[in-house]
Amino acid sequence: MAKNLVIVESPAKSKTLKKFLGSNYKIVASMGHVRDLPKSDMGINIEEDFEPRYITIRGKGELLKKIRVDVKKADKIYLATDPDREGEAIAWHLSHSLKLEEKNKKFYRISFNEITKTAVRASIKEAREIDMNLVNAQQARRMLDRLVGYNISPILWKKVKKGLSAGRVQSVTLKIICDREEEISNFVPQEYWTIDFDFKKGKHKFLGKYYGRGSKKVVLGNAKEVDDILESIKNKKYNIVNVKKSQRKRKPSPPFKTSTLQQEASKQLGFSTNKTMQVAQQLYEGVNIKGKGTVGLISYIRTDSVRISDDMYNETKLYIENEYGVEYLPPKRNVYKSKNKSQDAHEAIRPTSIEICENDIKESLTKEQYKLYKLIRSRLLASQMSDAQFDTQTVKIKVGKHFITSTGSILTFKGYKAVLGKKAEVDEEIKIPPLEVGDKIECKNINDVQHFTQAPPRYTEATIVKTLEELGVGRPSTYAPTISTITYRGYVTKEQKNLYPTELGEVVNEILENNFSDVINVNFTAEMESILDKVSEGEHDWKDILRKFYPDFAKNVETVEAVLEKIEIKDEVTDVICEKCGKNMVIKFGRYGKFLACPGFPECMNSKPLLEDANTPCPTCNGKVYIKKSKKGRKYFGCEHYPECDFISWNKPIKDNCPKCKSYLVEKGNKTIKIACSNDQCDFVRIEVNNE
Repeated sequence: MAKNLVIVESPAKSKTLKKFLGSNYKIVASMGHVRDLPKSDMGINIEEDFEPRYITIRGKGELLKKIRVDVKKADKIYLATDPDREGEAIAWHLSHSLKLEEKNKKFYRISFNEITKTAVRASIKEAREIDMNLVNAQQARRMLDRLVGYNISPILWKKVKKGLSAGRVQSVTLKIICDREEEISNFVPQEYWTIDFDFKKGKHKFLGKYYGRGSKKVVLGNAKEVDDILESIKNKKYNIVNVKKSQRKRKPSPPFKTSTLQQEASKQLGFSTNKTMQVAQQLYEGVNIKGKGTVGLISYIRTDSVRISDDMYNETKLYIENEYGVEYLPPKRNVYKSKNKSQDAHEAIRPTSIEICENDIKESLTKEQYKLYKLIRSRLLASQMSDAQFDTQTVKIKVGKHFITSTGSILTFKGYKAVLGKKAEVDEEIKIPPLEVGDKIECKNINDVQHFTQAPPRYTEATIVKTLEELGVGRPSTYAPTISTITYRGYVTKEQKNLYPTELGEVVNEILENNFSDVINVNFTAEMESILDKVSEGEHDWKDILRKFYPDFAKNVETVEAVLEKIEIKDEVTDVICEKCGKNMVIKFGRYGKFLACPGFPECMNSKPLLEDANTPCPTCNGKVYIKKSKKGRKYFGCEHYPECDFISWNKPIKDNCPKCKSYLVEKGNKTIKIACSNDQCDFVRIEVNNE
């Protein structure tokens, strides 16, 4: 019979732990939180100094009953929840729900940054008491969010529409996105011009850019300035008057923390923040590897830290030396500093063993797991390698009284780029021939191009996470759920990775900004994160946060509720007729974006996807082509007459047929558009430039 009981959060983690602990240990899963504030009311007794009222979460009663049987049989209980504030709070709630103190049970808190044999066994030896500072930091955050949400949300229900919600971090995130949209709307483009020169030295071609007169760089503001320059240099010789050659080094990036992993997974793999965290959680808790059983592949995934342990450094150093050579190791260890030290007790996100190569376990992983694990492992390896080295050449060319510059960069030593693939090796290279003062060069062509300054780009999931981190809003555990919440509520919609505020989102943001600006702002939220960090370090009384915050906030809520007028948001009416009742269908927002719904709800419950017209005819039947989405969210093009017409394509079809084989043509790319034949056996391609 097992004398020791280990309680973890998930069944996947329990499978991994079973490998490392013998028959004296029984492992059970709590399936996350077991206690929380009630959903039906505030759950905080404000008159009794903000005393929380926790209840057992619905559906957890039977599970706790089973765990109590195991507790009764065990001599020692180990609470092995995640190594952060949330995990500490779950351990504390478990101790209360299972009445461990009342029953005089020996119970201990254990935590580990990675689920490996060494880490798990070490945690048993270093078992400790529950850290109430971490628990109180979590309680303060939970209760602060409850006070804000349960006071402001009912106002939105009454004054706007049912089902709306407001929260500290989600409302600030919405405000940031709305502010950016306003910037874009108010942006006034400014005209400017560039002049590019196509040069040739012998057989070698290279590009030059107009610089100005003398040492001062000139910004060309209109066509007349350009025409004057082109007229003044007509039929004049181009002379190389200065060549500066130097070496440049590029340092590797630090290992991943939560925010940078979410950003790079979005950029390189197209993952949403939610998907990144789901897949990373699987890698952390353990994957069934052929011939090895369940293996935890990466360290804990919610961290602000970019440091790695000495053991991991030594293992990585040896691997680099053996696989790449000693020249790929820097003269001294690469050490990276965290800007935010709130969770520096954790390491960066890294493999549990650098020896586990992604290609060796590929058949045991899903595609998403393989891609994310490869990204994490490559980043860790690169972070401990030498700098990449470049030879650079900056050339100054004189024509009349004007100067042109040309800059080249050639990779001379791969360094850390050796582990990142061929694209990373050449992405910074600009090849120009070796040039010297006095060399003969020819100008083959001059291109003057009109440009306009661009408005700031809309946020993507990657850039909003980066911004939230820079502003100190939220923590690693909150980025993904915050974005999910504002999307699910219909405040924000995502199109081609860009985040747009909806009309509903803008209305809610305006109400919050006009009436709760003291709470729904970046400075308050960032300052609150700092105070919560002090609570977790034992430097601040957690209830004092609530005592200082609530009285003024409650008065403001009362005032706003009394004076705020009702706002009606009408659904956009379309020309699509409901086939069930004949009414014009309206556009609504749902969890997965816009959709069409009958305004006769609930009498008529008809709804269907909102299809975007691709503005191109179907190559098969000449009907309309719509932009649709697959179950995994990937965009594709399909005919309006499906299933009678089975036309489908990942790429947008165009009107013209292929001049070679007469198959339909498709459009690929963004800035540089490639018109290609849809027939895989045909090699026709035409390049077009998108000037929009």
